[in-house]
Amino acid sequence: MNTIELKSKKLVIALLAAGVLGGAGVTAVDRMSSPAQAQSSPVAGALVAAPGTAATQTLPSFASITARNGPAVVNISTSGTQRVSDDDEDEAPAPQARQRRGQEGSMDDLLRQFGIPPGMFGQIPGQRGGAAPQMPARGVGSGFIISPDGLIMTNAHVVRGAKEVTVKLTDRREFRAKVLGADPKTDVAVLKIDAKGLPTVPLGSSKNLQQGEWVLAIGSPFGFENTVTAGVVSAKGRSLPDDSAVPFIQTDVPVNPGNSGGPLFNSVGEVVGINSQIYSRSGGYQGVSFAIPIELAAKVKDQIVATGKVEHARLGVAVQEVNQAFADSFKLPKPEGALIANVEKGSAAELAGLRTGDVILQANGQPIVASGDLPAQIGMAKPGDSVTFDIWRAGRSEKVTARLSGSKDKTEQVADAANVQKGKLGLSLRPLAPQERQQAQVEGGLLIEQAAGPAALAGVQAGDVLVSINGQPVSNADQARSVIAKADKSVALLIQRDGQRIFVPVHIG
Repeated sequence: MNTIELKSKKLVIALLAAGVLGGAGVTAVDRMSSPAQAQSSPVAGALVAAPGTAATQTLPSFASITARNGPAVVNISTSGTQRVSDDDEDEAPAPQARQRRGQEGSMDDLLRQFGIPPGMFGQIPGQRGGAAPQMPARGVGSGFIISPDGLIMTNAHVVRGAKEVTVKLTDRREFRAKVLGADPKTDVAVLKIDAKGLPTVPLGSSKNLQQGEWVLAIGSPFGFENTVTAGVVSAKGRSLPDDSAVPFIQTDVPVNPGNSGGPLFNSVGEVVGINSQIYSRSGGYQGVSFAIPIELAAKVKDQIVATGKVEHARLGVAVQEVNQAFADSFKLPKPEGALIANVEKGSAAELAGLRTGDVILQANGQPIVASGDLPAQIGMAKPGDSVTFDIWRAGRSEKVTARLSGSKDKTEQVADAANVQKGKLGLSLRPLAPQERQQAQVEGGLLIEQAAGPAALAGVQAGDVLVSINGQPVSNADQARSVIAKADKSVALLIQRDGQRIFVPVHIG
């Protein structure tokens, strides 16, 4: 990875392959999602003691773990071509810059205000037209051998765009590798080299990892082969603001460009994850690293080996973060869950009866704390799997079971809600004329003639169609006033603009 000097001190997620192939770019982000709940288990080899007693156990033997597994960790070098881009394209535009792009007052402006990812409507903020010139490029990453006949797992971004992939073992032998398949959504790739009797690593389980447990990474940071670093598990089930369907393991293990695709070991020497990303201001390690859980990576590997491709499960919803304003509006006990802003026609969600305004609280018994937890849960499933959701609808809990469909390269969309200042609602409403209703393709709703005060600050504009308030459809002003009169601190307005819908929280006093 080439060093990129950022123009502002924004946190970035840096893909870790060294060189300019796969992972040369960085993505500016402004926040992290809330952690999912960690699961408890005994920690092998960690310092454990009852209250008031001295610890008698010792630290895990990093030397023995490295001696056993180091020979199965490989260095991966790639060559190919890379598009040449301007310096300002190396850094994703800041949210303010993104809001200035596009037509003034368009739905995209409002969607960007609420943090909806760029993939939702097929437009990537900051993307520029015209083909960029190509130039030769090389990259370096890591991987690990999982079968004696040469099956290797690594990151998809390590081999992205590579025309030639070379695997180097610790005994200095080199092999030309074939990429059996790569899945950008989970960032997992599988390689094959022509060799026999190779050393392998044992695959473990990330489910039993506990916060504070020791973990170990082996890889090739900056091309320094078989480098060993250690740290602890910081959190589990992290969802990152990059449309990822991966419930990442967060650690404080030092990893750097070139560590990508290398194994993360638990304290007994089993692979529990694949080191994939870091959270950084500079593009280098700053104490926050992320690994793909080995269970998810193994599922992807099995599909690639069997078919050469990966199909992901799909629910077919766009969801928003539940902040305190939405929790007050929908009478939720806590600001948790994934608020459904849109249900796709013909999707698994629609067939299951999920509706706009439902809040998903659990999926197969797993809590959905932040909106990003839902794509991560769906990403662990397969097309055809049934998932039971605990949802909050009309002030009470219900259960809905959905049979997931195939992804077709789409992702569950996630958006974040924004806070607004307190005050009156500030809306002037009128019923839609029959022609306006037909044009907007809505059965009810009210036309917003004027928006002021908190509604305007929240992004509501004249010409928007108000579809519902707090999940209750409205078709006349009396209905709107009645719903607002029953509200406490805030209301959730479902508005439609340019054929797209989104919930907007507005404080009412």
